[in-house]
Amino acid sequence: MNFNLLYKNYSPKIYRVCLGYINDVDKAKDLMQETFIAAWENIDSFRKESKIETWIYRIAINKCLRQLQLEKRYQRTNFPFHLANETNAEDYTEKNLVLLRNCIADLPEIDRLIIGLYLEEISQEKIGKIIGISHANVRVKVHRIKEKLAKKMNPHE
Repeated sequence: MNFNLLYKNYSPKIYRVCLGYINDVDKAKDLMQETFIAAWENIDSFRKESKIETWIYRIAINKCLRQLQLEKRYQRTNFPFHLANETNAEDYTEKNLVLLRNCIADLPEIDRLIIGLYLEEISQEKIGKIIGISHANVRVKVHRIKEKLAKKMNPHE
């Protein structure tokens, strides 16, 4: 496999995973690039016990967790849960996406990881392999995370 193909196939997903952790576009891009550099430099150590996609996700997650540890506190914008009446549907949607991203950022690390992979449409079986828990446990955690996010997005329901 060549680097360009590896990057082309997986960079959009890895970027979104990084953005879910860091919530900063520039830092997420940097972490994505660091992920691919590390993957390429260590491609010979890939043991093929899992798919290369799973291996790259794990590298990205580790990079993100290390970055969060270094920062100890990361900045995020606090948005009110009640958005003003919007006349523009695109503005409303964008604000909801920002609100959702911030609600996800408030989750514990393992929950952010699970929901980030789930939103990337990674199967629950693969998520379990990536983070080292059973498929059934992933299914339960996804359900609970969705409930938490729904309460944060609509606190008065």
